[in-house]
Amino acid sequence: MEDEAEIYDGVRAQFPLTFGKQSKAQTSLEALHNTTRRTPTPTPTTSSTSTTTTTNGLPSLSSSSKAWLDSLRNHTPKISNLNPRLPSSDRDEDAIIGPPRPPPASGSGDDDDDGIMVGPPPPPPRSGESDEDEEEGVMIGPPRPSVVASLGESDSDGEVEKEENQYRIPMSNEIVLKGHTKVVSALAIDHSGSRVLSGSYDYMVRMYDFQGMNSRLQSFRQLEPFEGHQIRNLSWSPTSDRFLCVTGSAQAKIYDRDGLTLGEFVKGDMYIRDLKNTKGHISGLTCGEWHPKTKETILTSSEDGSLRIWDVNDFKSQKQVIKPKLARPRRVAVTTCTWDWEGKCIAGGIGDGSIQIWNLKPGWGSRPDIYVENAHSDDISGLKFSSDGKILLSRSFDGSLKVWDLRQMKEPLKVFNDLPNNYAQTNIVFSPDEQLFLTGTSVERESTTGGLLCFYDRTKLELVSKVGISPSCSVVQCAWHPKLNQVFATTGDKSQGGTHVLYDPTLSERGALVCVARAPRKKSVDDFEAAPVVHNPHALPLFRDQPSRKRQREKILKDPIKSHKPELPMTGPGHGGRVGTTQGSLLTQYLLKQGGMIKETWMEEDPREAILKYADVAAKDPKFIAPAYAQTQPEPVFAKSDSEDEDK
Repeated sequence: MEDEAEIYDGVRAQFPLTFGKQSKAQTSLEALHNTTRRTPTPTPTTSSTSTTTTTNGLPSLSSSSKAWLDSLRNHTPKISNLNPRLPSSDRDEDAIIGPPRPPPASGSGDDDDDGIMVGPPPPPPRSGESDEDEEEGVMIGPPRPSVVASLGESDSDGEVEKEENQYRIPMSNEIVLKGHTKVVSALAIDHSGSRVLSGSYDYMVRMYDFQGMNSRLQSFRQLEPFEGHQIRNLSWSPTSDRFLCVTGSAQAKIYDRDGLTLGEFVKGDMYIRDLKNTKGHISGLTCGEWHPKTKETILTSSEDGSLRIWDVNDFKSQKQVIKPKLARPRRVAVTTCTWDWEGKCIAGGIGDGSIQIWNLKPGWGSRPDIYVENAHSDDISGLKFSSDGKILLSRSFDGSLKVWDLRQMKEPLKVFNDLPNNYAQTNIVFSPDEQLFLTGTSVERESTTGGLLCFYDRTKLELVSKVGISPSCSVVQCAWHPKLNQVFATTGDKSQGGTHVLYDPTLSERGALVCVARAPRKKSVDDFEAAPVVHNPHALPLFRDQPSRKRQREKILKDPIKSHKPELPMTGPGHGGRVGTTQGSLLTQYLLKQGGMIKETWMEEDPREAILKYADVAAKDPKFIAPAYAQTQPEPVFAKSDSEDEDK
């Protein structure tokens, strides 16, 4: 093989460098992931004593927020000695074991600690130095490890490492799935983690496929379920072969895995007062979710004040109508709904701030099994059950997140405040191991914190980390996929929207790792397409339409001579040879009237007498039809005038 390589090099040297196929070195995975790496910054954590500490394992802000980060960064981090380049005076005394490291220019034998060999290998240490090292208890056996390794083994950082190993939040790297023009309000990842659905206020649903997507991160299909209606929620079926799309209209739609419409549910009659007698929702939908176990059952909630359970095989009518309990009879919107993990329980958030839970059992009705009145002071945007069925999380517009014990629902276990929420789709999710739960926050007008993703410990019921997702956009929906071990967060405002994917190359699998490492295909000669030349026959002078003469016609109509416009009748005294129009516009008529030759007597004459004056003439000299009926025609008898009676 070496001889062949030498022969190839010798022959190749006879040709120019541009000859033959040029092979470029492939970019390593480490370099690819470095381009998507987030800025490692300290993250505030809240302990039981309400003291704020920092950990280096939980970065708080994305790389796109560097300017915004400077205003929020804590300038006195606790674990500053993790950086080996800092001088020894900035390090904690308890962090380094053994004597302090001399400066690099001293040239002492401690250079071996860095693992950098400059020049020939150093001589073995003298007996005096070895005794000192033995006294310190560091140089026993193999060479001294690096500073970072020694710090990881120190007691002061034991808690940090334990916390990192305990939570293991994958957020060292970040990518953004773009494409929407408004806030992304719905998110759904199939159970295998290969396809992602995102719905937005721009009325569009975009479909992303990690297996077929390259580093450009473009969606392979986009849908518009209902024109002019926002996307409220998306949900995959348990088998991931279909998904549910809930919009602001009254009809939910079912699509297959490739985005083809399978059907839409019927809309109810809005003129029927009782909602149980309608075949479907009569107002806009607010939420919807597929049954976690049964692939034929769907749950939806609406602004008409009802929850409905549907059968996917029957789009014409629902299976069950649930009317929530209200203080007085009226229609109050149901803002959100959810199933528990087994699909045996339904929870709904009502517009009056109450939380109502129904257990699916034989003969069950609309009466809730658990009713929590005034659970929140504003609309509820999200509910989530734990897998063991003991904990219920609720998120509301009042800026709070409450943790409820399903065995004791009178009072919440914990209330987390100062979580601004401006979107009705803001949700809460658990981590795969359910040690943590997380939710997003909205951006307020005068706030400088931006959109955050807040992580909470379920056992301790305290804040673990706040992760900055966007400095100017709100975080609406979030998800932590169990198979991919990646965190998804949707953001946006009135002009843009995207889905942020947080991952860690050492902890996550597939998903974002696959598409980031796949470079877009380069264009080859075969991809060249000549621009088609469109020959328009009407572009030729022979077939060209005549120029428009509309303006010319309008100009002629305004000219009284060319348009032969008749003269208008005069008002008032005449001038220019024309007599005033009070007694006729023509001079001849005026003169005849003034001389008495034209008399208008019809105004003063009785119409009956005017007709009867021709009676004698008609009787003596009949014309036209009268002679034919002269023998058989009866003699006409005219009534006398009743004018005398009227005068009397």
